[in-house]
Amino acid sequence: MTAFLVIGALGVVLLVVALVLGDVLDGALEGLSSGFFSTEALAGFLGALGFGGALALSATGSTSLAVVIGLVLGVGLGWLAARASAFLHGDGETDTVRTSDVLEKMGSVVSAIPEGGFGVVQLSVGGHLTRLNARSSVAVPAGTRVSVTRVLSPTAVEVEPLFLP
Repeated sequence: MTAFLVIGALGVVLLVVALVLGDVLDGALEGLSSGFFSTEALAGFLGALGFGGALALSATGSTSLAVVIGLVLGVGLGWLAARASAFLHGDGETDTVRTSDVLEKMGSVVSAIPEGGFGVVQLSVGGHLTRLNARSSVAVPAGTRVSVTRVLSPTAVEVEPLFLP
């Protein structure tokens, strides 16, 4: 039973170290697989294997059954930890703001937009402040709230002033 408890304690220590050091330890496991072998997954596997095996050994008295139960619990919890870690870290796809993401978003005019010319608008998209060149069918003074009606290019949009009651 001591071996199971030591393995479980190793998992807890690894989890605490992962919480303190962040992604530093993930670099050591980076080449093993495509994300499954994160520090959190390894800590979950070891903790469930050790403590689950210890519980199974005390309940059944069979070491071989305790190893099997510990492995099943370890793989299950390791998989859940890997999935949770991947979800929390994100895939990076939503980190980059694309011009198409600004369509129908509201913002404010930073640099006045002359009729037939370009000014600058500032929008918040996904928590990122983005400044784009903007034109409008009417002159829009700085500070006016606007809505993006069309994407003209990767750096320019067409806007219309908001007329809220």
